[in-house]
Amino acid sequence: MQKQVLAVAVIAATASTGALARDTINIVGSSTVFPFATAVAERFGNATDFPTPKIESTGSGGGLKLFCAGVGVEHPDITNASRRMKVSEFEQCQANGVDEVVEVKIGYDGIAMANSKDADQLELTPRDVWLALAKDVPNPEGGEELVANPYKTWQDVNPDLPNVAIEVLGPPPTSGTRDAFAELAMEAGCKSFDFIKAMKDSDEDKYEAVCHGVREDGPYVEAGENDNLIVQKLEANPTAVGIFGFSFLDQNSDKLQGSKIDGVAPTFESIASGDYPVSRSLYFYVKKAHVGTVPGIAEYVGEFTSDQAWGPEGYLADKGLIPLPGDMRAEVASRVESMEPMSSPE
Repeated sequence: MQKQVLAVAVIAATASTGALARDTINIVGSSTVFPFATAVAERFGNATDFPTPKIESTGSGGGLKLFCAGVGVEHPDITNASRRMKVSEFEQCQANGVDEVVEVKIGYDGIAMANSKDADQLELTPRDVWLALAKDVPNPEGGEELVANPYKTWQDVNPDLPNVAIEVLGPPPTSGTRDAFAELAMEAGCKSFDFIKAMKDSDEDKYEAVCHGVREDGPYVEAGENDNLIVQKLEANPTAVGIFGFSFLDQNSDKLQGSKIDGVAPTFESIASGDYPVSRSLYFYVKKAHVGTVPGIAEYVGEFTSDQAWGPEGYLADKGLIPLPGDMRAEVASRVESMEPMSSPE
């Protein structure tokens, strides 16, 4: 009888944590953060007795959905994100019992619009970008009416741009890169029109739909979460333009060139200084309930936040990560070491 009670207690304890049944860290999320996380995972697996973590590139939104679905062996331990967690995602985590989430800001990245070196380098403004890619734009004939995007070539958008068809290969709606691009590039161009900018005060939902809405009539092609595939397609089609994180441009600088935005090219230096206008912060999120149950989570996070990894001379900088300033790295590392849960991202 005593053995039966003990067995039931063990089963109940295992079911309550779920994670006890797994010894490999499970990571999902952003395709932009994927190469950085993979580099850390490989170094971690080679340098310790823990198994190399399993990492899937699901996109930021997809990863956060999986991460926030619950606690236990069937749910990921960590999710990567190329944008900050939204309030709605945080609330979903809370509703599903993921009530302690540790936020780790790892550095910065620029979102590049790039094309083949066999073509001319584009010099764009956010207004050019929005007019080329928005679903609805101001009527070219004038006035404050919005019409379905009629522009077919870059020269249609701006007479100073090349007379080639607009073909942009970019991320799907589940991607944090898509979210950040809409906010940093599309919206910046959208609100250059005064009547649309005024819309934000009168009808914020309509304003966001107009500024963030991407055309679906062909010039914008959703290319999935595989940024390497976009690179291959740009090599095959020199007139096409791709949208992806700076690290992918940096790793393919022998084949591709970044477009200038407001006169500034995406470079390590311009993103670090804040001069490049389309840049964002990168994150990963840790499920505190799994720390101490799935082996190695704290150690993996420690490797990621070590100077040898995310520091100015670290191996992640060699892969294109723009490091946080020293005082910010120290602050994040201190919070992470104590696994301090985040509050709502409001």
